Amino acid sequence: MIATILFVSFLFFMLIRVPIGFSLGLASLVTIFYSGSVSPQYLVQGLVTSADSFPLMAIPFYILAGEVMGQGGISKRLFGFAKIFVGNITGGLAIATVVTCIFFAAISGSGPATVAAIGGMVIPLMVQQGYDKKFATAIIVAAGTIGVIIPPSIPMVIYGVSASASIGDLFLSGIIPGLLVGALLIFYSYFHAKVHKYPKENQKLSFKRIIREFVEASWSLAMPVIILGGIYGGIFTPTEAAVVATVYGLIVGVFVYKELKIKDLFRVFSNASLTTAIILIITGTATFFGRILSIENIPEAVATSITSISDNPIVLLLLINLFLLFVGTFMDVIASIIILTPILIPVAGAIGVDPVHFGIIMVVNLAIALITPPIGGTLFVGVGISRLSIWEVSKAVVPMFFLMVLALMIVTYLPQINVFLP
Repeated sequence: MIATILFVSFLFFMLIRVPIGFSLGLASLVTIFYSGSVSPQYLVQGLVTSADSFPLMAIPFYILAGEVMGQGGISKRLFGFAKIFVGNITGGLAIATVVTCIFFAAISGSGPATVAAIGGMVIPLMVQQGYDKKFATAIIVAAGTIGVIIPPSIPMVIYGVSASASIGDLFLSGIIPGLLVGALLIFYSYFHAKVHKYPKENQKLSFKRIIREFVEASWSLAMPVIILGGIYGGIFTPTEAAVVATVYGLIVGVFVYKELKIKDLFRVFSNASLTTAIILIITGTATFFGRILSIENIPEAVATSITSISDNPIVLLLLINLFLLFVGTFMDVIASIIILTPILIPVAGAIGVDPVHFGIIMVVNLAIALITPPIGGTLFVGVGISRLSIWEVSKAVVPMFFLMVLALMIVTYLPQINVFLP
């Protein structure tokens, strides 16, 4: 009965459009008053203690680094460098967009930040070159999801804290799945452009042009090397890497490219602070929501129910994937990870799935949720940039959704892809 009240009240608040962070907190409060099992003060304590975590300090800095790079001209240089190699191929601009998203993902750790930083630049350019606006928006929306798969990844930090898993191993495990999603989107861009006869660029590829673009983009290209090289070289932790990324981005944006003016810094810091506040509110209330689930032994009950359906790992993983895809359509990525990790980890353990492998399965699942309405984070950012309706972009993104599901199945049933690098 307590579980019913918890979930029904949460869905009620969501249906009346209360923001998800407050919906989680209010549902928890209603359940507390009904059950009387803990004091309401426990909610306040939970909001504070959930944020009292060293790894979580990475989140505001990765968000700030993404804002700095978007405003400081780094994304523009990355796109210019990618375009010189693929611009003359059929679908070259779309392919360059995906490649740029992969590079930017290795810096920002956020899907919506990736779309915001690159979409405003590439969507008008693609439309100007003769691409359909719905496709141009859909490809950046889908490619933006790579931002949460390739390291550094904010959802991986959240999962690592929730599951007590190595964040460094999770970061390494995300590289191949992220590149796999990127490769599938590149192939789709090529064949879609061929069918619709989108124009190619006719700029001659010369050694001189490559050197010029490489020198121009060298500061941007060095960023993921510094961040990931520093983490895996043991120079700094993932949290410290976020600070390094922010400082490096500020130096490059202000003093090297000179596109980030001192007067812009207040807006950049304000945007990052607002996004951080939203994430930490969701983190706090979702953590407390999860604690109520634990108090009522709901994770164990769910694990028992799922494993009673079948003892076949293939069937159970398929059920978990379908469940996560369903949940991701109406729940925020951060909240989903915090709430569902303690519920699903026992199930994964029961069928012998490594916590790092399972973390990648969750993150790729919830990355797909970023392109599905009504909650999809990258979908809404792309719609905001292009000014198209959410349904126009949703229809255009359907083929990419199925390609990402294909990548998910490969990641799920070929664990060597995930655990090879760690």
